[in-house]
Amino acid sequence: MTVLNGIDVDELRSFREAVINDRSEASRWPVVVARWEGGSRSRIEFGETVTYIGGDGELNAMQTLIAALVACDVDLIAMHAALLEIPIESLTVEAAGHFNVASYLGIEDSAGSGYDRVDYRVRIRAQGVTEEQLAYFRRVCEVSSPVGDTFSRSVPLQVEVELG
Repeated sequence: MTVLNGIDVDELRSFREAVINDRSEASRWPVVVARWEGGSRSRIEFGETVTYIGGDGELNAMQTLIAALVACDVDLIAMHAALLEIPIESLTVEAAGHFNVASYLGIEDSAGSGYDRVDYRVRIRAQGVTEEQLAYFRRVCEVSSPVGDTFSRSVPLQVEVELG
């Protein structure tokens, strides 16, 4: 077993090969449930995993959204560095985004309340990383990040509201 950057590279390569042979291996449809805890606090459940969003001392939903982007790209770069056999010394992804909450507050004739711009920077320290590899990491963030891809396009939402 080869572990690099905390990633089992042999297992990752095996999974990657399985996806090359059958793209359905890569398909995901996660179900996440949020339960109101009072105020702006939600209990988030994904199977047996529980976390909280909103309320005192927790990230709010918009902070969590941008946090998902930076966490996704940390994972993405660590994985690709491992595949390239690059041991990471440190890796930081920092993001800032702009949004306006007027629509969220129910104020008519307001622009959408979601992010209208997100800027982020990746900082990686690894022995012997080349400019070509840095360009590769940038390209991977631009085209392979599931959260980044979601940010970059319109995703249809189907909403149902019911008593229950």
